[in-house]
Amino acid sequence: MPLPPLKFGDLVARLPIIQGGMGVGISLSGLASAVANQGAIGVIAAAMIGMQEKDVAENPVEANCRALRSEIEKARKLTSGILGVNIMVALTTFTQMARTAIESRIDVIFSGAGLPLDLPRQLRELCAEKKEEFRTKLVPIISSGRAAKVIAKKWLSRFDYLPDGFVVEGPKAGGHLGFKPEEIPNPDMALEKLVPEVVDAVKPLEDKYGRAIPVIAAGGIYTGADIRKFLNLGAAGVQMGTRFVATHECDADIRFKQSYLDARKEDITIISSPVGMPGRALGNEFIEKSRAGLKKPFKCIFHCVSTCQQEKTPYCIAQALISAKNGNLKGGFAFCGENVHRVNEIISVEELIDKLKAEYDASS
Repeated sequence: MPLPPLKFGDLVARLPIIQGGMGVGISLSGLASAVANQGAIGVIAAAMIGMQEKDVAENPVEANCRALRSEIEKARKLTSGILGVNIMVALTTFTQMARTAIESRIDVIFSGAGLPLDLPRQLRELCAEKKEEFRTKLVPIISSGRAAKVIAKKWLSRFDYLPDGFVVEGPKAGGHLGFKPEEIPNPDMALEKLVPEVVDAVKPLEDKYGRAIPVIAAGGIYTGADIRKFLNLGAAGVQMGTRFVATHECDADIRFKQSYLDARKEDITIISSPVGMPGRALGNEFIEKSRAGLKKPFKCIFHCVSTCQQEKTPYCIAQALISAKNGNLKGGFAFCGENVHRVNEIISVEELIDKLKAEYDASS
């Protein structure tokens, strides 16, 4: 059996694969459009997307929204496939970015790093203001069945809106994690346990409203065999990030990609991010100096994340990630998933999708 399609209502992707939204600047129009062209869902990361705008420090809302609009337009010129945007709830520009994405007619908004309890409001208000229909699908990123229930209850009571799907992200994911540090190695938090839990949580809603609510497995998924495993556990699709970094079309500098090729298992570390969450990254001198107290509190110029306490924070997370994206790993660090040490080549997105299909077929 070939890989099945992934359906968010009337939105149908030929493949059940979502390329994870990777900020800052790792997944922009280049990567997202290439993925969409292969029949999967390509995702642009909104976090500090305005990093190249000259006025990003003075006008962060305007600059980031302008850049997001531009990246969506660029991607649309490169593909007729399905495009999504990942917008962190913790962004200070969250509401404006969500409105911009919807106005730009993005196909899907994926939203985590907090519970997006108010997200449907942006869709409803725009429909009323513009007197036209916007069909953007709204998909929260969660880490438990309880979170799925809370979001569904709030959305239904406030907006009469049923979530279009859920991405359940386990503790093996890259970047910021929705778990306490002590939960990350806990086998009870494994994605293999979380996916059936979320599937069970949404089933009563599916039965009551007569609509499928696809559950997407994310975090540590690397091969086609992994895809088959989670589809067998009840997931409708998977989200993958790390493996898409090692593609020619990924928007990061080649030196960022090379850090993935050079990575060993022992290089992977969990950091305490300035935004108040643990994160998985490749350890380097920058992280070591931060832990040793050699970095000092700084003057914040971006004000990008609402949970960041800049007066206590030893470095700017936005600047560190911008530096890494641009290939300066001495001035920052690379976020990564648990399986980064398995990356050994840079290939095209088309080749990667073909490999995933072959791995899936071979695992039957």
